[in-house]
Amino acid sequence: MLAQTTFSLSSVNVHAVLPEIIITAALIGVLVVDLFLPDRAKSANAVISMAGVGGAAIALMSLIGTGTHRTFGGMFVLDGYAMLFKFLFLAVAAILIFMSVTYLNEVVRNIQGEFYFLLLTALLGMLVMPSARDLIALFIALETVTVPGFIIAGFKKHDNSSNEAAVKFFLFGVLSSAVMLFGMALIYGVTKSTNLYEIARVLSTKQYPIPIHHADSVVFASILLIIVGFGFKVSAVPFHFWAPDTYEGSPVPVAAFLSVASKAAGFAGLMQITFVAFGSHSSVWAPGFAILAALTMTVGNVIALQQKNIVRLLAYSSIGQAGYILIPLAVVANKSSAIQKEAFAAALTYILIYSFMQLGAFAVVIAVGRKHPDNLISDYEGLAFREPGLAFAMLFFLLSLAGMIPTAGFWAKFFVFRSAIGAGTLWLAAVMVANTLIGLYYYLSVGAKMYLREPKERGPIAVPYALVAAIVLMVIIVAAVTVYPDFFNHFSPRSTLVAF
Repeated sequence: MLAQTTFSLSSVNVHAVLPEIIITAALIGVLVVDLFLPDRAKSANAVISMAGVGGAAIALMSLIGTGTHRTFGGMFVLDGYAMLFKFLFLAVAAILIFMSVTYLNEVVRNIQGEFYFLLLTALLGMLVMPSARDLIALFIALETVTVPGFIIAGFKKHDNSSNEAAVKFFLFGVLSSAVMLFGMALIYGVTKSTNLYEIARVLSTKQYPIPIHHADSVVFASILLIIVGFGFKVSAVPFHFWAPDTYEGSPVPVAAFLSVASKAAGFAGLMQITFVAFGSHSSVWAPGFAILAALTMTVGNVIALQQKNIVRLLAYSSIGQAGYILIPLAVVANKSSAIQKEAFAAALTYILIYSFMQLGAFAVVIAVGRKHPDNLISDYEGLAFREPGLAFAMLFFLLSLAGMIPTAGFWAKFFVFRSAIGAGTLWLAAVMVANTLIGLYYYLSVGAKMYLREPKERGPIAVPYALVAAIVLMVIIVAAVTVYPDFFNHFSPRSTLVAF
C-alpha cells in the first residue's frame, strides 16, 4: 500500500508544480530583499509578490489543455478541479495585495516584508491544497495556509483586540488540527494508506488490510473527527466561535483573507475528503452536513442582525454563507451520479462567486476605514452623499451577498437551491430561503443607512488608486456574473474530482 506514495526526484513533473515553485521563489525573494530595503521603500515587497503571483498565473495557464498530471507518487494531482481553485487563489492573492499596500503603510508600518512573506506562504499552501490527494499532503497544505494566519491576525501589535484575535485563532486552530490529525490517524489504521484513492477503494470494498473489530465504527469516528477539523477551517457552526472576534481584531485585509482565501482552501480540502476518500460513505456524512448547513446558515444570519460593527457583520455573514456552500454536500447521499455532479458543481460555483462578492465588500470597508477606523455600521450613514462611488459599490456587493434578483449572489444561491430541490431535500431548501430573507434584511439596513440617512460629517474620503482598482475590478467581475450567470458555472461541471 505505502509503495503507492513513494517517488524519486527524477520522476517529479516539474511543469505540473511550476506555479508552486514560482510562488516559493517569490516568498524567498521577499524574505531576502526585505532585509536590504529602507523603511520608506518597504512597499517594493508588494511588487515582488505581485510578480510572483503573475508568474504563477502564467505558468498555470501553460498547463491548460495538457490533461491530468500526477506526480510525487500520486500525492499531487493537477486536474480541472485543482486548476479551477488555483486560478481562484491566485486572483484572490493579487486582489489582496492591491487592497493591502496603502493599509500596511498607514496602519502596520515597517512590517510589509513579513506580511507579504506570510501571505505568499499561505498562498503556497492554498495552491497545493486542491492538488493534494494524500492525507499527509492535505494536512501539510492546510497547516501552511493556517499557521501564517495565526501570525498576521496579530499584526496590530499595540492593539489588545488584535492580540486577542491572534490568540483565539491560534488556540482554536491548534485544537482543530489535533482533532483532524487524530481522525486521519484512525483512517490510516483501518486502511493502511494515506492516499485518498486507495482509502476510497478499501472503504468501498471493505477489504481491510488487517482484521479490525468494529471497523465500521472506527471509520465513522474518523469521518466525524476529520469533518470537525475542517468545520473549524470553514467556520461552520458550532466551530465558528473564533471567527467574529478574529476578524474584528485583525487588520482588515487579514479579515478579508480569512473570510475568503482561507475559507475557500478549507472547502477545497473538505470536498476532496468527502467526495474522494469517503465517497462510498456519503450516507454517513451527508446527513451530518445537512444539520451543519442548517445551523450554520441560521446562527450566522440571526446573530448578524445584532451587529453594530461592519467587520463583525461581514464575519457572521461569512458564517451564514458557509452554510449555503455546505448544502450541496448534504444532498448527495444515495443519489444518482447526475444529482451528485450537479451538487458538486453548485458548491464550486458558489465558492467562486462568494469570493469576489466578499472581497469587494471588504475592499470598501478598508476604504471607509481610512476615515473611520472603528468600522462601525453607523459610520456608513450618508455615505452616498459623501462618496457615491463607494456607496454604490458597497450596496452592489451587499445585495449580491444577500442574493437579490438578479445579482451574481442570486445565481449562486439559485444553483445551490436547485441542487437541493433536485435531490428532494425540500426542508433544507426551505431553511435556505428563510435565511436568505433574514440576510436580505441586515444587508438592506446597511444600504438604507448609506442612502437614507444624512452624513454625520462632510468631506470626501481619499481612496488610494490601488484600492480603487481592486474595488472596480470586483464590481466588474460580480457584474459580469450578474449579466452572464454561466460565467463561473460554465467551469464548475468540468472540474469534478471524480467521475460521478
